[in-house]
Amino acid sequence: MKNKPPVFDNLILHLHPRTIPKQTLKFTLTWGLGGMALVLVLLLSLTGILLMFVYEPISERAYESIMTLHETVLFGAFIRNIHHWSGNILVIVSFLHLLRVYFTGAFHSPRRFNWIIGLGLFFLVLVSNFTGYLLSWDQLSYWAITICTGMLDYIPGIGTDLRMMILGGNEVGAHTLSIFFTIHIVIMPISLFLFMPYHFWLVRKTGGVILPLLSNDKQGGDDGYVPTIPNLTTRELAMGLGLIAFVMVYATIFDAPLGVRANPGLSPNPTKAPWFFIGIQEMLIHFHPLLAAWVIPLLITLALIILPYLRYDSGSTGAWFCSRKGQRMGIVTAIISLLVTPLVIIYSSLFPFFPGWLPNIPTTISNGLIPFMVIIGVITGFYIIMKKRYEASNNEAIQTLFILILVAYVILTVICYYFRGPGMELGFFQ
Repeated sequence: MKNKPPVFDNLILHLHPRTIPKQTLKFTLTWGLGGMALVLVLLLSLTGILLMFVYEPISERAYESIMTLHETVLFGAFIRNIHHWSGNILVIVSFLHLLRVYFTGAFHSPRRFNWIIGLGLFFLVLVSNFTGYLLSWDQLSYWAITICTGMLDYIPGIGTDLRMMILGGNEVGAHTLSIFFTIHIVIMPISLFLFMPYHFWLVRKTGGVILPLLSNDKQGGDDGYVPTIPNLTTRELAMGLGLIAFVMVYATIFDAPLGVRANPGLSPNPTKAPWFFIGIQEMLIHFHPLLAAWVIPLLITLALIILPYLRYDSGSTGAWFCSRKGQRMGIVTAIISLLVTPLVIIYSSLFPFFPGWLPNIPTTISNGLIPFMVIIGVITGFYIIMKKRYEASNNEAIQTLFILILVAYVILTVICYYFRGPGMELGFFQ
């Protein structure tokens, strides 16, 4: 330790304690997802700075500057590829980190507030990707943002005004590009670099990485602890370098998508939202837009926020899927959702709740409230049946609902992304 720079040691020990439980070195405990997210944010920041030397955030020049980057600048396309794929991978890694925290019960007290901070960080990652999506100014990005911002019109009272404020006008244009560019390169990075250290500090303050329940009894004494440096730091370094190598290889093989220059007068068919919001677009096909675009997402967001503050029968902190019973319930729930969701989508495509299927009743009720209440009834019934069938605790029963909705949304995303063709029709019906 004497030969190591004390400044470096102090920096590391601001993020980690001097010693850590030996069991926390096991990779499968956290899968390194939090550290991966940090590496990707740093990689995005570095490549983003390099891209700013060439990119011009003006609607007349944005697309041309991307083409210049590809055709003239040495390694320009490679840098853009790294930036693009890092942003996409960051969404996936952040989402998996969120799931890991939930399924190991690491959102219970005293980690409740850090769960909220984590949700906020995931929201910032989505906004960062969303605002960056437009900057290439090609047909794909232009119309994807048009689709997403158009959903704001369905918010009663303030929707249209909110959309015009975000776009800087009636439609996606030069002001929109300027607004999104500012949010993407200033507000999002500052927000991430403010809240990420706070998130890490809260992890340390509440005792660090959570350990499995069965191992907690084995932690007595100092024999179960090892120095952070080099035991943890070398593993973090190896993980970070491995992730960077993976991104670079991926960026070498696969180019970031770039279509033709944006044409406001010609909409592609089909026009799809960015992949991380495309599950919501699939719901728009089946339900009233107010319900699909706002009510359901807001209710799910609210449920995630209050999740740590619900009443639970017993502590399950550190145990994957609460218990072995919870694991069995989770597998059954995932299979049910995996089978039922596509069937419901196919049925809805064959026999849609078309406007006017209930005469003299507003579509917000016939295509919104009625289907929504049916879904709530089915979910409630599923909760009651699973709880009684397995004599489950609240922890295990609530987890089954989480898995049910999670798998359903993933299927909605996959179907809309891969199987919706021209006119947003299902491909195997064409």
